[in-house]
Amino acid sequence: MRHRLLRRAMPLPPPPSPPPAPRTPGVAGARLFSSLPPPPPLQPRREVHVWYLLPDELNDASQLKMYMDLLSPSERKTALSMNGEKLQKGAVLSRALVRTTLSRYTDCKVDPRSFEFKKNKFGKPEILWQSDDSRMEWPLHFNISHTTSLIACGITIDTPIGIDIEEKKRKTMKNILSLAHRYFTPSEVDYLTKIPDPDAQQKEFIKLWTLKEAYVKALGRGFSGAPFNKFSIILAANNRIQISVAPKVFKDSDSSYDCLSENWQFSLAELNSSHYMAVCVEDDLRSSDSGNGRLPLGLKVWKTVPFLEDTLVSGTEAVKLIS
Repeated sequence: MRHRLLRRAMPLPPPPSPPPAPRTPGVAGARLFSSLPPPPPLQPRREVHVWYLLPDELNDASQLKMYMDLLSPSERKTALSMNGEKLQKGAVLSRALVRTTLSRYTDCKVDPRSFEFKKNKFGKPEILWQSDDSRMEWPLHFNISHTTSLIACGITIDTPIGIDIEEKKRKTMKNILSLAHRYFTPSEVDYLTKIPDPDAQQKEFIKLWTLKEAYVKALGRGFSGAPFNKFSIILAANNRIQISVAPKVFKDSDSSYDCLSENWQFSLAELNSSHYMAVCVEDDLRSSDSGNGRLPLGLKVWKTVPFLEDTLVSGTEAVKLIS
């Protein structure tokens, strides 16, 4: 029976009741939410914090039920409508990661279950604060990305963020250059064409794709609202990442050009030895190194098992900065 295992492990709790105390050893139910250690201060507009988890490492039924209990009724319904237990589990963990991560940045003053969300017209989720909500003191922005084997949530303060992760060994159904001709700009196609080694060419293609996804997600548009062939990502020789918006053709009525701009900063890294991760935030032109130019984007990364274990992995083999 398709949903049998996940439904047994994570039954929907009655809405009026508080979530039961988790049966996982070492976590006291009364201190559950306060057991989320607060992160170090996050610098507004200059820094990104990323929290990621590995779904294959989270298989305890009581632990999964604890995460399911954090979700809203609509999130639970969406998760259980997924086709297959692996997708259901990923959906639950994605929403639990978002809720627990956001709670950390309120000093756990906001219960992970209390967050409400809305989506813009392109489907990007945002926190829904009520106009009279005193919790609006935290101008948090977030974005999430996932594969079947890794889920990552990026957090910023006072600036939009886009994050994308892709498996380094991701297989494509079509030839790399065929895909590039369809989705990328001529300059990007030319860049890939000059790479003779097929494996190296595929790696560069995935890097470009990951950076482009992060950019359109930071814009709040997604692929449909900001097609990839309208802008170029340039991987410069000095390890800097630049963006170039293609000139709008005279009399071109395509409105997708209107949202594109070049004042964005990127960070590209290998994550967990298995994925490429790109983050994109709007460039704060007010931040410069005493007139010596733009400050690099700060990036800190944690591997987490929410409520149980957090490990700062920045500066380790788990996070290798590329650009």
